[in-house]
Amino acid sequence: MYYIGIDLGTSAVKLLLVDEMGEICNTVTREYPLEFPQPGWSQQNPEDWHQAVWQGMAQLLEGFDGAQVAGIGCGGQMHGLVVLDDQDRVIRPAILWNDGRTAAQVEYLNEVVGREKLSKYTANIAFAGFTAPKLLWLREQEPEHFARIAKIMLPKDYINYLLTGVHSCDYSDASGMLLLDVEHKCWSRKMLELCGVREEQMPALYESYQVVGTVKPDVAKSLGIPPTVQVVAGAGDNAAAAVGCGVVGPGGCNISLGTSGTLFISSDRFEVDPHNALHAFAHADGGWHLMGCMLSAASCNKWLCEEILHTTDYPAEQAPIAPDRLGHNHVYFLPYLMGERSPINDTNARGTLVGMTMDTTRADVVQAVLEGVAFAIRDSLEVAKSLGLDIPRAKLCGGGSKSPLWRTIFANVLGIPLELLQTEQGPGFGGAMLAMVGCGRFDSVQQAADALVHVSQVVEPQPELTALYEQRYRQYSTLYPALKNVFARLV
Repeated sequence: MYYIGIDLGTSAVKLLLVDEMGEICNTVTREYPLEFPQPGWSQQNPEDWHQAVWQGMAQLLEGFDGAQVAGIGCGGQMHGLVVLDDQDRVIRPAILWNDGRTAAQVEYLNEVVGREKLSKYTANIAFAGFTAPKLLWLREQEPEHFARIAKIMLPKDYINYLLTGVHSCDYSDASGMLLLDVEHKCWSRKMLELCGVREEQMPALYESYQVVGTVKPDVAKSLGIPPTVQVVAGAGDNAAAAVGCGVVGPGGCNISLGTSGTLFISSDRFEVDPHNALHAFAHADGGWHLMGCMLSAASCNKWLCEEILHTTDYPAEQAPIAPDRLGHNHVYFLPYLMGERSPINDTNARGTLVGMTMDTTRADVVQAVLEGVAFAIRDSLEVAKSLGLDIPRAKLCGGGSKSPLWRTIFANVLGIPLELLQTEQGPGFGGAMLAMVGCGRFDSVQQAADALVHVSQVVEPQPELTALYEQRYRQYSTLYPALKNVFARLV
């Protein structure tokens, strides 16, 4: 039997065809556009996701027996606001996770409603990317659209709806809406009331591995798969990636180095960071996790190379950075190109290069960007340590993890071994694993992870280099506090 994993990303969807032994039989990627109608705004047309998934599915199954597909699981970009009318038609473009238009609404929620109340209601405070502030923005700025809302959904849940006709959401993705009572795994009536929405406008809630329905007959026919194919609720991209990396159960840690960057710590018990610098979310395995999320990670390197240096040859840009240069760079980079979430929660923060002199080279700047992203992840790691969490090692995934240089920098900035995986396909593989659990191939997410996830390489920190980076990190840590008020005045 086959299982399809869908990774509904920000710039593209990636589909995986996986057999019951966890072998990846085929992959397909289809891109779609992003819209930036104003500075700091980011939105997308859900119909583009629909077309990309449907066309990609047909391509994925070319040469394979579609009748052997048993289940589908989707991992998707989190927080995006998808609103449907009473005919299940999309009302407006989806407002995405990296959209910064809601600064006023975030300030209202955190300062007027109050962080303490928000944390009590949802285990989290407001961030610009979360869904609840977007609802407030919609109510204030587009009341005619707000009045038409019949269903509020997240990106991957819209795809699941198109497949099954069921309005569903899993707990991990719902955790990032600021509308879920994470501890009790139910919609927060207080937050719904604050946002002016009713519970019947929200989708039904499921564990990530639970089946929400089967593929509609007309959809099954168009895709070339049986109408008996079971669709599980799936998960937010970070939780799905953690499943795909085997980070389930207590004490696991995953660092994802993609468009955004995350530090993901899995747990079997509910826990909240008292300062709310880390998100407290439900996990796709049925437990919980703490997560630090930076908005620009590998995208910082992409920005530097493509927009500033006008090249796509990333390895060539990193080639001059010899091992003896590590830990000695005099240039620092704050990776706040889209503002920042964890742990500073500052939409005004901006990307900044500090320390350049007449002898600064192109390679110094490239190195500073790679190091700055690692230092920013270290910020979230320090918060986790302050909570008494012991993180002796972590998995490393995402596009940035393919760079040997960046892996070395990360291992030594964090001072822990980093494990690379034999099969690293992120949220798509995690989605396929969740589908296997839902279809009965495995009894639990833990059992699936134990059977299917294998470490291929470990990047060990080097004591001397770790000590050098410790000094560099201490210097880096002084930069944002010194510039915070400057950033606020630049808006």
